[in-house]
Formats: sequence, structure tokens, C-alpha cells
Amino acid sequence: MSLYARVVHHPIRVQALVDEVGGPEDGAVLVFLGTVRDHNDGRRVEGVRYEAYESMAREVLEEILVDASRATGVDRIGALHRVGELSVGDVSVAIVVASPHREQAYAASRRVIEEIKARLPVWKKELYVDGRETWLEGRDPRFAGSPAGRSAGGSE
Repeated sequence: MSLYARVVHHPIRVQALVDEVGGPEDGAVLVFLGTVRDHNDGRRVEGVRYEAYESMAREVLEEILVDASRATGVDRIGALHRVGELSVGDVSVAIVVASPHREQAYAASRRVIEEIKARLPVWKKELYVDGRETWLEGRDPRFAGSPAGRSAGGSE
């Protein structure tokens, strides 16, 4: 079993993650990249800032991979989530799933990204072209001390 979960401060090197997870027995190596887009809710975005409770985030990310592995039967999954300041086009999250068959790879990848969005203690502040900044509310905030929780109105 090769499950590889990290929270990183540097640009994500996708090929290194593929090399970490994949192998010659795989008929499918699926890569999902989440990138910073230039807009959200009709506003122009110039970048984002991700903050994390890093030790907890790594543990939760590992749990997510274990859960996905058990649910799908795929035993080679890697996921990286970047924190810090990112610009439009930067990769914020990378998921690599290696499997003998594509159906399992797609199922595992989808499960991992959905669980990351729901469970990972990482918070996102959008930085807009007009100079404003807003913490985005997560779908399932489990850590009351998050930066998003401290800015009650959402905007700073």
C-alpha cells in the first residue's frame, strides 16, 4: 500500500507525486489538479491565501486516503495540499490515484477531493483585484479557531 499525504508550502511537483504513487502494475494513473481560478461569484480574483492547522491537516488527509482506499479497493493514492499565498493558475491541491483499472481510479479520486473539501482543516482567503479580501466559508467547519471563524463577517 502506498498512501502519500502532505501539506506543503512550495509549488506542487505533479510528476514527483506520480512517481511516488504509480507503478508498472497500473493500467490507470489519474491526476486531479485543483488550481486557483481568476474569478468567483462574479468577482475578479488575483490570488488566494491558504492557512492550515498543519499537524491536524496531515492527519486528516491521511485518514481521507485510508477511507478512500478501503471504499474503492485502490491502495496507491497520493494527495498534496499547498498552503500560503498562491496566484491565479497555481496548483493548490493534487491527487494522484494509481490502479490497474480506470473505474476504481476515478472513484477514489472523486472521493478524495470531496472529502478534502468537506473535512480538511485548511482555510481559504480570496484576494480580489480591487484590493479586498474575504475568507470563504467551508462546507463543514470542524475547527472553531479557524481564521474564517474569527472573521465573523467574512470580509476583512
